Amino acid sequence: MKIAGVRRRNVLRDCCATRKRTPEAIRPFSLTDPQRSATTEDQTMKTLLLITLALGLSANAARLQAANAPSQSMVERATLAKSEAEKRILAVLDDMDKNQRAGSMSVPVLDGRLLRLLTESTGAKTVVEIGTSIGYSGIWFCLALEKTGGHLTTFDIDEGRAAKARVNFKRAGVEHRVTLIMGDAHKEVTKLKGPIDILFFDADKEGYLDYLTKLLPLVRPGGLIIAHNMNTRQADPRFVEAITTNPDLETLFLNKELGGVGVSLKKR
Repeated sequence: MKIAGVRRRNVLRDCCATRKRTPEAIRPFSLTDPQRSATTEDQTMKTLLLITLALGLSANAARLQAANAPSQSMVERATLAKSEAEKRILAVLDDMDKNQRAGSMSVPVLDGRLLRLLTESTGAKTVVEIGTSIGYSGIWFCLALEKTGGHLTTFDIDEGRAAKARVNFKRAGVEHRVTLIMGDAHKEVTKLKGPIDILFFDADKEGYLDYLTKLLPLVRPGGLIIAHNMNTRQADPRFVEAITTNPDLETLFLNKELGGVGVSLKKR
């Protein structure tokens, strides 16, 4: 499938040609962090190529869903377990999709797969999520973090949803990868220390700008800020302006036919 034209290839070429080397950042949370095999330039290139690929694939999948094509069977075939641990995690995700996700304000399956893809491909070790809900997106993150050896710190203000999330994390066998913090995330995030590899917003839309203001300084150069519900009906215009006019960020919008996902790269 041809998903990138000349213009998109030129953007990737020009972006990659102007990058400079950046020293490796020190990882937080006292996690074991073996030296990564790829250079920082390779990681940024991989991220940009992956986002471009996701742009084409997710748009095509969304069109199939809109046309009532059998996209669910396609999604299931595309997400195959490589190990028994992955099989367990995917079984829980499948059960949650069928029996819990509706009405839980969780991400769609395709967006969950995108989160896993971006996390694992960039070798992310430190993921911060604002809006745990029942743990559905968090488990997609953990599917990748099992490979990278990383950790998810997730925030929610609703004890009922958080209780379900704890159960689901344990069912999936990823509870050791997760720190769930209860309370007002606007206050609690001020206690975080960087650097952060991936920052994910899926909470109060009017609060995205405040989260960005407080946490962007902690995101490492080359890190990602991912925001859910970024279609025109739900997105906060102030936040959209912030991520599209900041010269330190490069932003793409994916899956606009569904909930909409904004992916911003913090430039080096």
